[in-house]
Amino acid sequence: MSRVVTRPSVGASMLGGSITVPPQPCAHGPARSVSPWAGEDGTAGTVAVVGAGKMGLPLAAQFATHGWHVIAVDVNPAVVDAVNAGQSHVGEEPGLAEMVARVHGEGRLRATLDAAAAARDADVVVLIVPVMLDANHQPDYRYMDPAVDSIAPGVHAGSTVIFETTLPIGDTRKRFTPRLERVSGLVAGRDFHVAFSPERLFSGAVLANLAAYPKLVGGTTPASTARAAAFYASVLDAEVVAMSSSEAAEFSKLADTTYRDVNIGLANEFARVADLHGIDVTEVIAAANSQPYSHIHQPGIGVGGHCIPVYPHLLLARAPGLRIVEAARQVNDDQTDRALGIVATALGGLRGQPVLVLGITYREGVKELAYSRAIPLISDLLAAGADVAAYDPLLTPAEVEALGARSWAWGQAGTFRAVITQTADRQFGGLDPAWFPSLAVVYDGRNSLRTLALPEGVAYVGVGVQAGTRVRAGA
Repeated sequence: MSRVVTRPSVGASMLGGSITVPPQPCAHGPARSVSPWAGEDGTAGTVAVVGAGKMGLPLAAQFATHGWHVIAVDVNPAVVDAVNAGQSHVGEEPGLAEMVARVHGEGRLRATLDAAAAARDADVVVLIVPVMLDANHQPDYRYMDPAVDSIAPGVHAGSTVIFETTLPIGDTRKRFTPRLERVSGLVAGRDFHVAFSPERLFSGAVLANLAAYPKLVGGTTPASTARAAAFYASVLDAEVVAMSSSEAAEFSKLADTTYRDVNIGLANEFARVADLHGIDVTEVIAAANSQPYSHIHQPGIGVGGHCIPVYPHLLLARAPGLRIVEAARQVNDDQTDRALGIVATALGGLRGQPVLVLGITYREGVKELAYSRAIPLISDLLAAGADVAAYDPLLTPAEVEALGARSWAWGQAGTFRAVITQTADRQFGGLDPAWFPSLAVVYDGRNSLRTLALPEGVAYVGVGVQAGTRVRAGA
């Protein structure tokens, strides 16, 4: 069984560069089903997972494999129907479809639209519903507030409610606990438990991450911390870290993701220095990261996804005026403008110029558009008068056209004067410049085409990588 500790026993290897945490083997024996569940070692109860999306469904399946009866709750009838048929609607998660089919067939996973009934039947409720940003970069609770309100009538004496959605500091205690108390008529910390435990997962590797990354848990009371930690110790093979409070656990996730955003912002500024001096920034970063205390990330055309571009703003929402955090966000968002400026200069302007954008999802291999930098990139190109086409191997022509760009088919000849890569999909390495006889410039937004052979007269521009340095260091 997972150990519960107060400080992580694993972390940065200090070997420089990328850090890999190995998965832990499962040491759980068969669990004894009990009702109600009170946190006793070797027992399992019923857990409701509210939000059966790309992170919620893997969590539900993981919990079920460790003997818990799981109720997946979602507002989308198609998701509920799929789960109740033993099918995964999440297509890019290795091993998930097989796991969902197995635990459903064993009678430990079902789904419902009725959140209150699920909470009433459950010993533990885990919420993993998105909190995004509004137009002013403030927390947008349009999904989370209704989710909390939907379970509140079912919260009962002995319930444990755990938030896995990344939240601004203090929201577990000050925003959501009072909502639960008001509807249920119960007192948190006396009648039921409330805790925060941040999701720390990477799309495409969720099941492996669950077995590797320490699980951080902080309750609104010591008893709530202990109960939530006991739950995770029963369903996860990784170490469980019982933190001092829900606020400390909330801050830990914001610190993690904000660090990455600031690090990428610094890498993007290093790329600008490299361009000024004709140096390959990727060579510099690899060399710097050979020193044990350096962990510089990679520069690029911008930062997308649900996490890194969002969570610094959640931190700023409760601590405004953090200058480094604000500056890094601005640097990273400005990368698309910088790319457009370089392409415009190479073409003598953008008006009327045919431009091809490769990669529309926020990163390669994940069909997700949240905060993808391709969206403002395409929008700004159109606003500048460019004739924009786009391609992504994960999107249909209709999905591409919904963003305002023409859909391009891989290998189709075209009159494009510029190609801009927004993701580093491996397919793009097979790009043949002969398809585009009028091509003048390739802007390599992820430094992934550095070895691509280009005809004489076609300019290459990377992010901190120049035409004269790209092949030697990348070969």
